Amino acid sequence: MNKEIQSIISRMETVNSGEPWFGRAVFEIMDEVEPANAFEKTTDAPHSLIELLYHMITWADFALKRLEKDTISDLKAAKELDWRKIDPKQHNWKKGLKEFKSIHKKITTLLQKNEDEFLNEIVDYRKYDFRFLLNGMIEHNIYHLGQIAYLNKMLS
Repeated sequence: MNKEIQSIISRMETVNSGEPWFGRAVFEIMDEVEPANAFEKTTDAPHSLIELLYHMITWADFALKRLEKDTISDLKAAKELDWRKIDPKQHNWKKGLKEFKSIHKKITTLLQKNEDEFLNEIVDYRKYDFRFLLNGMIEHNIYHLGQIAYLNKMLS
């Protein structure tokens, strides 16, 4: 039975594309970002919208790679990409957002195949279980969504 996994999937989908309690969903707000503003910063913002997006991609991808039991993309690889230098020739808002959404879709697909006992397994390179990782990823998205919404409003 995977009742708890279904609950995590439901929470992830609500936060990302549904009607979350806290307000508007992650994808809805991110879809509104003007790609031309993605590289801009305000004087009080340590990161640009694009830097925040790719930071979120890094840790969502880390979760995906752990679910896939990927032995090549380890914690070191994730840390090297975290707060990476953004190259406008390589990184852009639309491409990044597409990747971010794709990673979450893959996570959902993989989770569907597991039973709840899986959530108790310890995550590679960490001392916590998949329950903590997945709930943390959802919370991470909400946290940075607040920054994106605020910065986007300031730049609009």
